[in-house]
Amino acid sequence: MSQSPPVEGTTTTTTTMPPDTPGPHSKRLGLVAVIATFGGLLFGYDTGVINGALTPMQEGLGLTPFRTGVVAAILLLGAAVGAAIGGRLSDYQGRRKNIILLAVIFFVGTMGCVLAPNYGVLAFFRFVLGLAVGGASVTVPVYLAEISPAERRGGLVTRNELMIVSGQFAAFAINAIIFNIWGEQPSVWRYMLLVAALPAIALFVGMLRMPESPRWLVSKGRDQDALGVLRQVRSPERAEAELAEVHALAEEERASQTGGWADLAVPWIRRLLFIGIGLAIVQQLTGINSVMYYGTELLQEAGFSDNAAIILNILNGVFSISGLLVGLALMNRVNRRPMLLFGFIGTTTAHLLIGVSSLVLPEGLLRAYMILFFVIAFVFIMQGTIGPLVWLMLAEIFPLEMRGFAIGLSVFLLWITNFFVGLFFPSLVAGIGISYTFFLFAAVGVVSILFVKTMVPETRGRSLEQLEEDFRTHGDPVEATT
Repeated sequence: MSQSPPVEGTTTTTTTMPPDTPGPHSKRLGLVAVIATFGGLLFGYDTGVINGALTPMQEGLGLTPFRTGVVAAILLLGAAVGAAIGGRLSDYQGRRKNIILLAVIFFVGTMGCVLAPNYGVLAFFRFVLGLAVGGASVTVPVYLAEISPAERRGGLVTRNELMIVSGQFAAFAINAIIFNIWGEQPSVWRYMLLVAALPAIALFVGMLRMPESPRWLVSKGRDQDALGVLRQVRSPERAEAELAEVHALAEEERASQTGGWADLAVPWIRRLLFIGIGLAIVQQLTGINSVMYYGTELLQEAGFSDNAAIILNILNGVFSISGLLVGLALMNRVNRRPMLLFGFIGTTTAHLLIGVSSLVLPEGLLRAYMILFFVIAFVFIMQGTIGPLVWLMLAEIFPLEMRGFAIGLSVFLLWITNFFVGLFFPSLVAGIGISYTFFLFAAVGVVSILFVKTMVPETRGRSLEQLEEDFRTHGDPVEATT
C-alpha cells in the first residue's frame, strides 16, 4: 500500500555518519521487515480472498448481486475508517503495539466471517476486517520507514507493497486449490476465508518479539530505549551516530502534523490537494479492484466454467506481481508523468478491447480467452504504472507542513472510491453486461488522461523543496513541470 513520505534532510545527514555495513544487525532488520510485512500479506489476502469465494458464498447464503457487492465492498468502507484512525492510534500507542492490535482484529474478523451464519453477520465482520486492512495500510509502511536506515528505506518499505500483491496472488491460488478439492461442499468458502487466520497469528506472535520504532520512542522522550532499538538493527557506530538524525526526523514529523483545513485558504495548496485527491480517485476508477475482487465471476461471465475460471484467475495474481516488479524497476529511470500517461492510455485501451470482445465475438472459447487476455494485460499495465506511481506521487507533491493531513485525506477518499466501485460492479455487470461496464471504465479513463495531461506535475529528479518552491511561485502545476 502506501509508501511513507520521503524524509527531507536525510541524505545530507547520512553522508557524515558511518555506512550501513553488513553484520548480525542486518539479519535482525531483515527479520523485522519480514514479520511486519505480514500485515501487508493479510491486507492482500483479505482483499483478494473474496475473489473465488463469492460464487459458493452466493449459493450458500442466497446473495443477490447487490448483497454480493456489499459483502465484497464493505471491507473497503471499514478500511477507509481504519486508515483515518490508524495513524493517530499508532502515534498514541506506538507502531509496534498498533500492529499487534491489528493482528488481533485480523484474527477476530477472519473467524467472525468463517463462522457467520447469515449475510448480516458476514457483512459486519467483513467491515471489522476492513478496519484492520486500513490500519495496516497506514501503520506498517511507517513502521518500516522509521526503523530502516536511510540507504535501505525505499527498498524495505516497497516490500510491503510486494507483500500486498503476493497476498492477493496467494488468495487466488489457495482458492483454486480449495475449490478443486472441496468445491462440492456448500461451506467451501469458509475454508478459503479461514486460511487468513494463519498469517494473523504469525503477525501477532512475531511482533511480540519485534522492537518499537526508534523515531516514535524519541518523539516520546525515550532516547535510551530508542538507542537500544538502533543497536539491534545498526552497527554500534552507526547506532550512536544515527540517534541525532532520529531526533531530526521526529522534529520533522511533528512539523508535518501542523497542516490542516486552514491551509486551504492558500490557492496553490488547494490546487495541490485537488491534484492529490484526483490521483487517488482516478487510480481506483480504473476498476483494478473490480478485477481483483470479482475476477473469477468476470471470467465466468466471459464463458469459462466455474473450475476453469477460478484456476485461470490465478493469472491475474501472477501478472499483478510481474507488473509491479517491472514498474519498480522502471520507476527511478522513467519520468513519473509520461509513465502515468502511458498507464492510463494502456488501461483505457484494455477496457475498450474487453468491451468490444464481449460485444462483438460470439459466445465460446475464443471470446472467453480474448477477454482473459485483455483483462491480464489491463492488470499488468495498471500494476506496473498507475498503482505504485500514485502512491509515490502522493508522497512527493505535498509540502511538509500539510503532508500528513493531505495524504490522509487523499487515502481516505481513495478507499471510499474503492468501496463504491466494489459495491456497484456486480450490479453493473448484471444490469448492463461486461461490454458496457468496461466501456464505462474506458470513458472514465479518457477523463483521467486529460486530468494527468493538464494538471499533474513531474516530480522525478526534483527535491521536495524545489517542488514546493515551484508551486508557490507559479501556482499552476503544469507550469511547474517545465
